Amino acid sequence: MNFNRKINRQQTQSVKYDFIETLNKPEDTIPMWVADMDFSAPPQVIKALVERAEHGVFGYSEIDERYCQAVNNWFQTHFNWQIDPDTLVTTPGIVYAINTAIRALTKKGDAILIQEPVYNPFKCAIENNKRQTIVNPLVFKENRYHIDFDDFENKIKSENVVAFILCTPHNPVGRVWQEEELKRIKEICQRYDVLILSDEIHCDFVYPSNEHRMFETVNPDYAHRTITMTSPSKTFNLAGLQGSNIIIPDQALRSAFKKEMEKQGSAHLNAMSITATIAAYEEGAPWLEDLLKYLQENIALTQRFLEKELPEIQLIPPEGTYLLWLDFKGLGLSDQEISERLEKRCRIWLNAGSQYGVGGEGHWRLNVATTRANLKEALRRLKKIR
Repeated sequence: MNFNRKINRQQTQSVKYDFIETLNKPEDTIPMWVADMDFSAPPQVIKALVERAEHGVFGYSEIDERYCQAVNNWFQTHFNWQIDPDTLVTTPGIVYAINTAIRALTKKGDAILIQEPVYNPFKCAIENNKRQTIVNPLVFKENRYHIDFDDFENKIKSENVVAFILCTPHNPVGRVWQEEELKRIKEICQRYDVLILSDEIHCDFVYPSNEHRMFETVNPDYAHRTITMTSPSKTFNLAGLQGSNIIIPDQALRSAFKKEMEKQGSAHLNAMSITATIAAYEEGAPWLEDLLKYLQENIALTQRFLEKELPEIQLIPPEGTYLLWLDFKGLGLSDQEISERLEKRCRIWLNAGSQYGVGGEGHWRLNVATTRANLKEALRRLKKIR
């Protein structure tokens, strides 16, 4: 795969590219925000989709044994995690699944805990469904983020928390939680009977010296109170096909989740999503291996650039994901000043850290899943931030 090949994404209804002017950004803005990649999906996936399209019939579709086997083989091979096909529920996406789980398995007014700064749709899902958000802020020390476990347990106990949304690997701070950290999370949640919604969509993006553990495999005795949310969408750049695999071992929770889906009239993945998932998980491993090397080079390039050209901006070393968490506080500027300079001087579009909640102020999220040339131009423009 030639990840340096520039692909024109304009006029493809791309959220990232086709709505720049609609959202009042300068026409020549380089978008480095929304978490999709500028790379073509694996050739095997494209081939499978073309063959499916040429078949010409797009009737109702449903997952089958081959689909379940492809999903299971991927996670067994890469994470030593065996998935019982009876526990697998497909949804149009993980954000959809989180909203569905909240409605199905908690009540209005219930307290749900998140660890900010964190992916902002978590909080939206809680509040849009009239639940209460409880925040266990991550703590930054020794150049990485940590969980304040005393606060974690105190908040669960004092606020009567009924559910916890875990982000692993963590978006946007890039942490890959270690096994001991996951065990402590599970022990505390088990002590207070807290339901765990584990978003593991970035599980395939982990860099050397780090290892992702599927949360369900850590002390499996609490699997009956764990819902694991996965998808090939980030890994293989398939987000627009809208397909996710939600693993719910407990039959009662699974039935309630499916019942809530039925209320919304959602029942089947689209035919292309099924085709792409099978092809990606059956044949996409070599492509992913090359992609991870390319992303590591992009991360290293960004690190070198900042150290040499913009030492006021600190890159928090990423352990996973392709989303870099940058600390701009060394510039001595307000978030509003930074936002205006990024838009008008630099003409690059990053995600403001403030949208991710407590601790996000003064930070910005940079998506490096783009061509080397595009990244270099964006970094060149970033120098104008001063």
